[in-house]
Amino acid sequence: MLNYKYNDFKSRGKKSKYIPKKGKKKNILENKIFIGELDLNKQGVGFVIVNELENDVLVRPDKQKFAMKGDIVEVKITRVKKNNKFEGEITTIIERQQVELIGVIEIKKDFGFFIPDKEKLPFDVFIPSHALNGAQNRQKVRVKITQFKDTKRNPEGKVVAILENYSENDLEMEQILLEQGFPLEFNSKIIQQAEDLSFDIDTELKNGRKDLRSIPTFTIDPKDAKDFDDALSIQYLDNGNLEIGVHIADVSHFVRPGSGIDEEAFNRACSVYLPDRVLPMLPEKISNFLCSLRPNEEKLTFSILFEMNTQGKVLKYWMGEAIILSDAKFAYEEVQKIIDEENKEEFKDIYTLYEISQKLRNARFKKGAINFSSKEIRLKLDSLSTPIGIEIMENKTSHQLIEEFMLLANKTVAKFVENIKINDEALNFPYRVHDYPDEAKLENFASFVKRFGYNFHIAKTDQISKNFNKLLEDLQGKPEQDLLEKLGIRTMAKAKYSTKNIGHYGLGFDDYCHFTSPIRRYPDIMVHRILKYALANNLRQDKKMEYKCDHCSERERKAMDAERSAVKYKQVEYMSQFIGEELEAIISGVAAFGFWAETIEQKCEGFIPIQEILPLDEYEMIESLYALRGRHNGKMYQIGDKVTIQVLNTNLEKRQIDFGLIS
Repeated sequence: MLNYKYNDFKSRGKKSKYIPKKGKKKNILENKIFIGELDLNKQGVGFVIVNELENDVLVRPDKQKFAMKGDIVEVKITRVKKNNKFEGEITTIIERQQVELIGVIEIKKDFGFFIPDKEKLPFDVFIPSHALNGAQNRQKVRVKITQFKDTKRNPEGKVVAILENYSENDLEMEQILLEQGFPLEFNSKIIQQAEDLSFDIDTELKNGRKDLRSIPTFTIDPKDAKDFDDALSIQYLDNGNLEIGVHIADVSHFVRPGSGIDEEAFNRACSVYLPDRVLPMLPEKISNFLCSLRPNEEKLTFSILFEMNTQGKVLKYWMGEAIILSDAKFAYEEVQKIIDEENKEEFKDIYTLYEISQKLRNARFKKGAINFSSKEIRLKLDSLSTPIGIEIMENKTSHQLIEEFMLLANKTVAKFVENIKINDEALNFPYRVHDYPDEAKLENFASFVKRFGYNFHIAKTDQISKNFNKLLEDLQGKPEQDLLEKLGIRTMAKAKYSTKNIGHYGLGFDDYCHFTSPIRRYPDIMVHRILKYALANNLRQDKKMEYKCDHCSERERKAMDAERSAVKYKQVEYMSQFIGEELEAIISGVAAFGFWAETIEQKCEGFIPIQEILPLDEYEMIESLYALRGRHNGKMYQIGDKVTIQVLNTNLEKRQIDFGLIS
């Protein structure tokens, strides 16, 4: 896992345009040492990403010194080529991203060698006899690397689990998590710390918590959820206004700064959601029991009570520590049925919250938020985690009900903090920020949508979000809707955590943070702590906050990579039943070496290599058109084109589907 000392050296965002001066005989950068993150391509060639350099440093396999993908390393520049292209060699492995590996143990007389399954490493991991922990020759095991600093000797490790009875699916899911540097379990000390936690209601009331147990309160979550970290309440005031409460599990009460649980939660930074499992950020005692806002159980919360008129305008609010008693839990499907059937009398509270949420939503879009529809592809799995179908999860009004009140709470907290100063300095705070779209991508997108008869004007930057919403409105129900929405999303910058409050472009907010999911996101815990300090007039400046933001952003990206890899694995498994069949598909991506197509019915993506179409012509990549174009015949293979493909092969190990082009 990353630590304070070295994370600051990792590449973040755009690289600096550092162009070295050249001497007469030797470039001044030769033999200089930099710190960066190692990436590896499929051929095993390495590239160290160094923040200070304009280009990555190429490191050939024989110069990698037992380093693996994602490791933080010291790299020495050995050669500077034309156009400031660098070659180098790794001199020190500072920190491993992946410290646990799955593979096979080979035992000799009094020691063992471990051979990883997935990582095609040019070296083995040495296992001393005392670290075999009962493993037998050729058994499937999980090994933890314990020594790796010495770049002249093979890394040393120990067997931490014997995996003989694991299914292929379990092995693959664990492998995916390990690849991104996520530990698979909590150690015994962390588990015991969690088990020792408890709270006493009377003591908490004496300490000044607001007692909200008499207010009707409920949760709305997926039907299989176990960690309920947000709840809503509503009261009808005598003046005709509404008091709507957003109640968030007070995880920071139990996860104290500097504790073992806190350090582990920070290292993970988020929960990871795979198709058949969840890897939690916090031990089960905390996430599913102590903090989860389960019905008929008194719980500690950090709450915001909004007084609003019937049009959804916030007139005033109270924010602080509270105690609630949830009366009921609803699944999204139940709430959707209430909304669809306009069941206003029996479920007045839910229907009123729905009406207010839609007013909040409409007001948000009028102020510049972009209305990308949210469609999630989910694989249906049987009891053995085998994929048996595909379902599309849409963002329905029941989801929007929760979403709008969570957005309101997040925005309110960020706005409150924005006005706080310490010695005339802005408070270091983990804002959730989203930058303006890339101009080149916007230009390509604007020219592409013209092909479908739409005008997307980008001359006035303050009108971009409105133009997006107009386009998205025009696309509703059209065949090209899904394609153009996906391309529109690709023009967007990536949201991240930062102390530099540049606002959230996609949501149209000047101030925004994450406050509402502390069970599964570490930044929310940090936000809760800062609010408590602020409300107690005990603020302090955290000088490491920007580093913490970087770390949480990076772990979030790793979690998303793990989730995508797991979904891809299950899609490959699902598509194995279609080998040899011809299917209708849409080109979903292009590259100089071929293009990707997504099947219309199964929503699974496969690759068609350039060799499939090369006999017809020579093809060049036209980025502005998202297309491959023939140099002689002008034939184009463009994103959005319908094609007929044949499923040629599925490779679970590579998580890859190969298509052939029929027409």
